[in-house]
Amino acid sequence: MGRKWFNIKDKKAAKEASNSRVFAKFGVEIYVAAKQGEPDPHLNQKLQLVIDRAKTYNVPKHVIDRAIEKAKGTGDETYSELRYEGFGPAGSMLIVDTLTNNVNRTAANVRAAFGKNGGNMGVSGAVSYMFDNTAVFVYEGNNAEEIFETLIEADIEVKDVMSEGSQVVVYAEPADFSKVRDVLTEQGVEKFTVAELEMVPQNELTLEGEDLETFEQLVDALEELDDVQKVHHNVDA
Repeated sequence: MGRKWFNIKDKKAAKEASNSRVFAKFGVEIYVAAKQGEPDPHLNQKLQLVIDRAKTYNVPKHVIDRAIEKAKGTGDETYSELRYEGFGPAGSMLIVDTLTNNVNRTAANVRAAFGKNGGNMGVSGAVSYMFDNTAVFVYEGNNAEEIFETLIEADIEVKDVMSEGSQVVVYAEPADFSKVRDVLTEQGVEKFTVAELEMVPQNELTLEGEDLETFEQLVDALEELDDVQKVHHNVDA
């Protein structure tokens, strides 16, 4: 497991200027989750998961409530969840998750972002076999060993628990996301720096110089697309 989660807080802080874009993307994701099931997080596990993730990005309550209320309406706006895969400089690999109401627009925009920023979009499955779908939690603490034992006792299949400085990272199976969150909350964790379902690379790549600069430009270009919800990659940066 990689170490990139330990500096995620600094990266989030550096992108505070894009909060409105992040809030808008979560608004769409919450709307879709509520529309696909019950518009009540207590009865809709997928909706609860999205709301939990949104809270780690400080998405305001009114944004969450508005999206849920919209889902309760009679609108029939349809969104598709699509995944694109591709390559960046020096063997870097990227997975781009999107949520769109216009598939042709999204495919064209993602392909253009790759092409204009030193990357190449591949076919489905081109890189995803090198990643593992994983529940990732990061929080301020120094109780990694204790948390590992507590999660095991709760019959949760833990992939790894590691710490560095004042932070702990927990890796678990996606199906156990809610169980891990509940256990950590019961153990006194009040706020998560990260609470996400991530495609975690089996091997990480370190980039430097021009390759790193080009890679970061590519990720920024993809994340700026309105239909892109998340970009996963194998670069330890």
